Amino acid sequence: MIQRLLPFFTLIALIVGLAIATPNFLTVSNLSSVVRQTAVINIMALGMTLVIISGGIDLSVGSILAIGGLAGTMYLANGGAIAAGILIGTLAGAACGAANGLMISGLKINPFIVTLGTMGIFRGLALIVSNGLPVHDLPARFGYLGEGNLLHVPLVLWVLLVCGLAMHVVLEHTRLGRYAFAMGSNAEAAVYAGVPVSFHTVAVYAIAGLLTGLAGMIEASRLMTGQPTSGQGYELQAIAAVVIGGGSLRGGEGSVVGTLIGAFIMGLLANGSDLLGTNPYWQQVVIGSAIIIAVTVDEFRKRRRPR
Repeated sequence: MIQRLLPFFTLIALIVGLAIATPNFLTVSNLSSVVRQTAVINIMALGMTLVIISGGIDLSVGSILAIGGLAGTMYLANGGAIAAGILIGTLAGAACGAANGLMISGLKINPFIVTLGTMGIFRGLALIVSNGLPVHDLPARFGYLGEGNLLHVPLVLWVLLVCGLAMHVVLEHTRLGRYAFAMGSNAEAAVYAGVPVSFHTVAVYAIAGLLTGLAGMIEASRLMTGQPTSGQGYELQAIAAVVIGGGSLRGGEGSVVGTLIGAFIMGLLANGSDLLGTNPYWQQVVIGSAIIIAVTVDEFRKRRRPR
């Protein structure tokens, strides 16, 4: 129980520590900035939670984010409606995720290898389609998605809450969620129990891609440009959010609340580094160290379980 609450206690300690260290931390403008900056990783990490619970991994999410952002912004740059552009970017992400799932289930190849390959494929396609150039001339109203407020609260926070609630319902109250936990705990036993593993593998990766495509549109909205190079390194942060939040890279464990806490921990570390004038390059060191520590704690916990 203490280990499960450790991410929550870490988040509280981090908030208290930063509030004491700098008076600028607990300001409305700074907290709004943290929410906007972490929304993209948070939404991506929700999809990664489902993937990791099912026993998989997705190293291509950074490239999928670029594909989704490009698809939507290219449509908008040609005069398309904003809602349709967001939908196109989101569905482009879902298509990439479904492609990952089809290759994993159809070719029976390790998800690490498949998504390592598609990480390069999707990034290359983004650069080919855009000729390596960003998409400009987007409608000004598109910026409301990433920078606007609803009821004095950042709109992206409402989007994140809706996505988080939907993922919680999927994990806790649907057949897909139950099957994802079963597949991650013991894939072979799931097959013998009659779980259609191939179908649900595709569904898991498609949902992760859909959320990543949405995150790509939010990123594009914040930057007001579609970048074929966006999302580089985001896969590390999405995986770290799940692991720091209590998810297990062996599969079968994870939660929406834990993932959100993990993502906010990383966001607060980045924000605190900026406020305190710390070298931003140390953030990568901290994230990598956090993954190793979290996985080590998970391994020790599993070894101590009675057999």
